[in-house]
Amino acid sequence: MRTEHLPVARFVSGEAFDAPISKVVCVGRNYAAHARELGNAVPDQPIYFIKPASSVTWLEAGIDLPAGLGSVHHEAEIAVLIGETLSGASEEEAVGAIAGLGVGLDLTLRDVQGDLKAKGHPWERAKGMDGLCPLGPFASLAGREVDLGDLHIRFAINGQIRQQGSSAQMLFPIATLLADMSHLFTLYPGDVVLTGTPEGVGPLAAGDELELTLENWVTVRSSVR
Repeated sequence: MRTEHLPVARFVSGEAFDAPISKVVCVGRNYAAHARELGNAVPDQPIYFIKPASSVTWLEAGIDLPAGLGSVHHEAEIAVLIGETLSGASEEEAVGAIAGLGVGLDLTLRDVQGDLKAKGHPWERAKGMDGLCPLGPFASLAGREVDLGDLHIRFAINGQIRQQGSSAQMLFPIATLLADMSHLFTLYPGDVVLTGTPEGVGPLAAGDELELTLENWVTVRSSVR
């Protein structure tokens, strides 16, 4: 597989990870309040979809809204950087394979998605186009004690908090998600998992100033053009 054009995650130290991102696996409706705010049923098993590596951009570089495609909604999420190959893994093995934790936006063309859902079609047109997966840097887990069941994320627009939540509110915990998806498809070093978004999603507008925070480990700012 040619990898020279694939994006590579980096840590808050500035160091690049040693393998490229081959895919971003996203978890839908992993917070009950978010499922309800969009009028969706609360799932009884994880919902997955995949954003291609070509959708990845970097939050610090700013966000360009696609023209003529309707409303673009922010979905702030805890991001997990995979450090070891996972296939058919246990939860313990999955946790041991985490190389870093960070934040990202699952940007969604909401009008496009609504039309696709009404027709019973897949969501790739609303989720997978270039630029719809801005990621921040990752905090390395090397030497760090982490409670994956109590991670806090906050997202603000123009100084006003729009989304905040804790991994304690997830319907399916991070370890469970990683192990479960590894039984469906292999996760490779460098891959990223977006673990679902808390309630409060809404549209972005040109000129918005953004700030995403995970605990006191990662704070990343961005702007919308």
